[in-house]
Amino acid sequence: MTRRMTAAKGLALAAALSLGLTACGSDEPAEETSSDESTEESMDEGSAEPLTIGTILPVTGTLSFLGPPEIAGVGLAIDDINEAGGVLGNDVVVEWGDSGDNTDMTVANSTVTDLVNKGADAVIGAASSSVSLGVVDAFAEAQIMQISPANTAADLSGYGDFYTRTAPPDTVQGAALGSLILDGGHQSVAMIVLNDAYGTGLRDHTQDAIEAGGGEVVYGANGAGEEFPPGETNFGSQVSAALATEPDALVIIAFEETVAAVNELVAQGWDFDGTTYFTDGNLSDYSEDFDEGTLAGIQGTLPGAQADDDFKERLNTWHSENEGAELDGFSYSAESYDATILAALAAVRGEGTDGVTISENIRAVSGSEGGTEVTTFAEGVEALEAGEEINYTGPSGTGPLNEDNDPSSAFIGIYEYDGSNAYSYVRQIEGQIGG
Repeated sequence: MTRRMTAAKGLALAAALSLGLTACGSDEPAEETSSDESTEESMDEGSAEPLTIGTILPVTGTLSFLGPPEIAGVGLAIDDINEAGGVLGNDVVVEWGDSGDNTDMTVANSTVTDLVNKGADAVIGAASSSVSLGVVDAFAEAQIMQISPANTAADLSGYGDFYTRTAPPDTVQGAALGSLILDGGHQSVAMIVLNDAYGTGLRDHTQDAIEAGGGEVVYGANGAGEEFPPGETNFGSQVSAALATEPDALVIIAFEETVAAVNELVAQGWDFDGTTYFTDGNLSDYSEDFDEGTLAGIQGTLPGAQADDDFKERLNTWHSENEGAELDGFSYSAESYDATILAALAAVRGEGTDGVTISENIRAVSGSEGGTEVTTFAEGVEALEAGEEINYTGPSGTGPLNEDNDPSSAFIGIYEYDGSNAYSYVRQIEGQIGG
C-alpha cells in the first residue's frame, strides 16, 4: 500500500468523526516587507513564508483512475520548482489529500479541513466538477486559491476570484464530441448520462452540437429525465430503453459506472465498433475489464494537448520513484503540472505566497497581460526578475486565462480503442473559449 493510500484512508476515517470546516488562513501570516525592499531581496532571500500547495485529487472513488497521472503532474512540477530554487527563496511544501468523489462528499470535506488547518495557500483539484462545487466556497472563505486540472462543468466558469482551472469548460469538449459523432455519419444518438454537474453539462453541449448539425438525441436528452445516479450498477432498464429508440450511435458519459453499462450493452447485443463514444470521464484502459475486442472501434474525447514522450517519461519516472508503480495513463497530468507551475509563478510575480496574492497574479502569469513566452518555471522567474510580464505556456497547451478564469483556448484530443481494449491518440483539435 502506498503512503498516499494510507493517508487517504486516514482522512476518510477522520471525515466520519468531524465534518465541520474550519475557516482560517495559514498557521502563521506572511511577514510584510517594507516598500523600499528591492525585488531581488524579495525573490532571493526567503522574505515570504514557504508556499504550501495542497492537493484534493481522487485517490479513492469512481475517479481514482485519474489520480495517479494528476498526482504525478503535481509532484513533478514541485520537484522542478524546487530544483530551480523554489519560490521566493524557499522550497515549496506539498500536502497531499484525497477528493473521493460525489458519492461520498465526507472524504472531500475532510480533506478541505485538513488542508485549511495545514495552511495551504493553493490547492490543486478536484478532478470531479461536482466535488469542486461542493468545496469551492470553503476554500474561498479560507482565501485558498483552488486550481482544478480537470473540472469541465460550465457552472464553474467565472465562479469566483479563488477558483480557476487549466482544463477547458464543456462548451469546447461538447462541440468537439458532437462534431465527431456527426462526422461519423450518425444522426440518431442515444446518451447514457451521469446525473451530476459534469454529466448533464457535457450532455447539454454535445446535444447542442448534434442538433446544430441536423442530428437528434433520441434517448437521454436534456429534459427527458433519463439520467442515472452516481454509483449506479444496474443498467438493464436504461440500456433497454436506449436501444428501443433504435439509435445509430451511443454516447456514454460516466465514470467508473462505465464498466457496468458496457457489460449490459454487451448482454443486449450492442455493436460498439464505430458507433460508440466515450468522454474524459471514462477514457481509460479497460484491458483487464472486458474480453479482447469488446471496445474495438470506440472513440473518445479528452481535453488537453497530447503530451510529448519526454514529458511522459519524466512523469512515469516520478510516479515509479515516489508511488512505486508505473502510470497506465496520462489524463490531466499536463494540466496538473501547469496548475502547480502557475500557482508558483503567481506567487513570484506578486512577491507573496498567500492565496490572495496568487489569486491576484495567476491570470497575468498565464499570459493575460501578454509578455514574454516562457515554458518552464525557471524561465518564468528569470523574466519576472527582469521586470517583464510573462505568458507561461506549458505542456497542456492551454491559452491565457480569461476573465472567467477559464483557459482562453484549449486542445481536445481524439482517441480510439483497439482490440486490447486500450486507447491510443488519433488527432487533436483546438477550440476557443469565450469570456
